[in-house]
Amino acid sequence: MIATRLCTPARWEDRMKRVIVWLRHHRAAAYVPLCAVALSLTTVSARGAEKPPIRIGVLASESGTAASAGHDMVTAWKLYWAEHGDTVDGRKIQFTFYDTGSDPARALTVARQAVEQDHVQMIVGPYLANEGLAVAPYAIEHKVPFLEPTVSADDLTQRKANKYVIRVAGWTSSQATHPAGAWAYDKGYRTVVTIADAYAFGYENVGGFNQTFTDKGGKVLKQIWTPLGNTDYSPYLSQIEAAKPDVVFVEMVGSDAVNFLKQWHAFGLKGKIPLIANETTTDQSNTRTLPPDVVEGIISFGHFAEGRSAPATQEFDTNFAGKTGKLPSYMAAAFFTAAQWIGDALLKVHANVEDTDAFLAAVRSVRLADSPFGPLQLDAYNNPIENVYVRRIEMVTGPLAAYGKTWNVVLKTYPNVSQFWNIPPQQYLKQPVYSTTFQGLKTP
Repeated sequence: MIATRLCTPARWEDRMKRVIVWLRHHRAAAYVPLCAVALSLTTVSARGAEKPPIRIGVLASESGTAASAGHDMVTAWKLYWAEHGDTVDGRKIQFTFYDTGSDPARALTVARQAVEQDHVQMIVGPYLANEGLAVAPYAIEHKVPFLEPTVSADDLTQRKANKYVIRVAGWTSSQATHPAGAWAYDKGYRTVVTIADAYAFGYENVGGFNQTFTDKGGKVLKQIWTPLGNTDYSPYLSQIEAAKPDVVFVEMVGSDAVNFLKQWHAFGLKGKIPLIANETTTDQSNTRTLPPDVVEGIISFGHFAEGRSAPATQEFDTNFAGKTGKLPSYMAAAFFTAAQWIGDALLKVHANVEDTDAFLAAVRSVRLADSPFGPLQLDAYNNPIENVYVRRIEMVTGPLAAYGKTWNVVLKTYPNVSQFWNIPPQQYLKQPVYSTTFQGLKTP
């Protein structure tokens, strides 16, 4: 308060007059130079005006199964602040990165370190759904904003929704697969075999697909769950081939996706059985490592498509590629857009992140008319309402072909998709979260 008063012109002039009068009255032998007095007062004023940095803890999987995704997350986060400046309303943005190792227990450990030792004022990340489920209760208990660009565990913004947990540029695991199931049936497929990672993200992706597919009359012949980090899919591929489904739906992340797609092709199933993938299976972080003949033509569903022709997406693609020499993954787009979202929210509260409730309200109020994903805004449960794209892997054309061979292009857009699909939220929330015991199946 003292520094603030000294900064006002009227009080500054009054103080200077009194200093001069005092010096003349006492006729000090050694006069204090007026410039020194001014400098002293200015220094006090400047110090009083300084604000501490805003401390953000960024959790990313820079090692383990999802290491490739984690590197993209960190790079894109840095890219946004490098492009737009790391100061908001006079306050420096100070971010510290924590490697979760693609492991829920480690994610919780580093979250504790961020809050209790480094005193971060918000947590951004991590990546995997099971990591988010581990960190969320801790963040809620300590009243730390937990802002999730990629953690997609359904219940965090459904049955367990909490004001401290907000998906900025995020999604729920089943949000993009609800339209996938309906689309598959409308394309004429009547039977499906599903194969997915055996953890929350896999259960929820498949559950979303199964619910809408069977609602329309489709039949699930077999569900296969594989452990994270699996390297040999041949036993599962034999089961799929024997079942003779009209279509296969797959969810995989990280190195699991790479191994599955390689073996799907090597086993001779590509082109023999139609394959529909979730977003992460054909994400750029995976497909950039594979030859075009392994992935070209695969259909997938997601809220990001690096081949989308909209200026917001192409500008992001170009900047990310120029920085890294490669095309962006959805995780890169998510962390870039999350930084934009957080920056917009900080501006709304003049960077006063210490008022947690006001900051959270500002985060909830952000509306993005366009972004690398498309238009974004939150629903009443802190999850984005957003576009879902039917995507197909095609060869990259134009200037960006220098940075990648294949990418996901948009075949169709489902606009403004809710995490509850076309079901009223209260009705939707009466059903359990998707799991191995509940898959939304209307038919056996």
